[in-house]
Amino acid sequence: MLIIKKPITINELAEIAQNFFGDMVKGVVDIENDILAIDAGLHADLETFLLNNGSKQENLWGINLYPELKGDDFLEFDSMINIRPAQNNRTRGVDDEEIRQKIAEIVKQRIEQ
Repeated sequence: MLIIKKPITINELAEIAQNFFGDMVKGVVDIENDILAIDAGLHADLETFLLNNGSKQENLWGINLYPELKGDDFLEFDSMINIRPAQNNRTRGVDDEEIRQKIAEIVKQRIEQ
């Protein structure tokens, strides 16, 4: 598992994808600390990794990245860790547009396309 604080290239992301799924990398974004954790088989593992490194639960959102795809298909908002009724998010997606935009901004800062 890696915490991405400085940008990596799309080619590096594609190499990381080979570790688990081949065409996809699971990630968890900390929207408060502007960091991205990647390279695990489960979003829950990345979530725990970030919690152990000082992140707060309410700031963590699960995503999937597809290095071979472009535009809206590159970033997918889909994770079991996103289901949190207490934060008014009842789906595996990210229901709040503002949070989705923040996640996309952090991903754009961390993955050079």
